[in-house]
Amino acid sequence: MKYLARVEVRLRHGIADPEGATIARALPAMGFDSVTAVEAGRSFRVELDATDLTAAQSIAASLADRLLANPVIEESVIEVEQI
Repeated sequence: MKYLARVEVRLRHGIADPEGATIARALPAMGFDSVTAVEAGRSFRVELDATDLTAAQSIAASLADRLLANPVIEESVIEVEQI
């Protein structure tokens, strides 16, 4: 069966996020005064074949841990659905 995995990679709590900080500093000048914090990250969409949802989740987690995220400074959030 085919599955779609969405992997969001973001910095772990406590790791400096200069990209997010730069965006947050620029927003008030653009009229977005209500934004109090910004975190930058990356998002991936991966189509994969697997026997079932559990196998697809395992493949996506392995992919995120081994290739998409640096586990020392980043964490990943994974959502998998059948397509």
